[in-house]
Amino acid sequence: MQIITRHLLTLFLLGHCSILMAVEINSDQEGGGDILSVTGEILTPIEPSDLSLANLAAARVAFQKNPQDPDLNIWLGRRMAYTGNYHEAIKIFSDGIKKYPNDPRFYRHRGHRYISIRQFDQAIEDLTKATTLMENLPIEIEPDGLPNSQNIPLTTTQGNVWYHLGLAYYLKQDWPNALNAFRNGYNLGGNDDNLVSTGHWIYMILRLMGKENEADLALKDINVEMNIIENMSYHQLCLLYKAEIKVNEMMTADGDSPSSAAVAYGLANYFYYNGDKSRSNKLLQSIIAGRSWSAFGFIAAEVDLANNDR
Repeated sequence: MQIITRHLLTLFLLGHCSILMAVEINSDQEGGGDILSVTGEILTPIEPSDLSLANLAAARVAFQKNPQDPDLNIWLGRRMAYTGNYHEAIKIFSDGIKKYPNDPRFYRHRGHRYISIRQFDQAIEDLTKATTLMENLPIEIEPDGLPNSQNIPLTTTQGNVWYHLGLAYYLKQDWPNALNAFRNGYNLGGNDDNLVSTGHWIYMILRLMGKENEADLALKDINVEMNIIENMSYHQLCLLYKAEIKVNEMMTADGDSPSSAAVAYGLANYFYYNGDKSRSNKLLQSIIAGRSWSAFGFIAAEVDLANNDR
């Protein structure tokens, strides 16, 4: 009831009271039911912020005015996902695929949200399709749904496709395919944020494959002087891997935010392939005890704990 009331207030403030019934969304009930962890436990929905609800309402109004605009279709799905209603977001992207079957962006975003709900095979299928569709397209900057402090978009559609495909393979523990995808994203170049985010996963994969020397070489372009705008956690982890900072200099590592979950997961792996499995498992447990269950570090921690060798 509280969620519905907040929707009504948001729409009143936006001046769209005439279409209230069209935008009332209860994220606990609509769009596909519960989201389950890797081990089958129900994940408690996180209540969306007032801002995310207001942005969703505005996106729906814009889409209803021009439902044939693919960009507005994508924004509606993205804004829905930012409220935590991943099942409904997937439905929106699926509707977009029916209308625009050759637009890789719909597969890119639906694949991302398949990862959020732990459906890794579907994510791989979508993101692989996106790699085919984007083959001869120019590199395209992807607008930020959650802008950074400098309001500078840092990613591309192509980079995000490779990144999320690499992640989906990683979560399947398919190291060769994960490595190939992340390397394709790394080789797109771009800004320092891209180098540290993809470089971090490349390093971890190579270490998990037992290729320590190759892992060290993969970080040759990363240094302390890089201009990092938003991926500070990945930058710190890469510097740790290069022995340029120490563990006690890292950010707070727990599961209560995506950035801290990322740090905690990177540290857990760091301890794991350096022989301290007890400390690694303790960190993994700390991550999944947190609230940020849509964070990639959280999902990866679930996968690792579900495997007997960890």
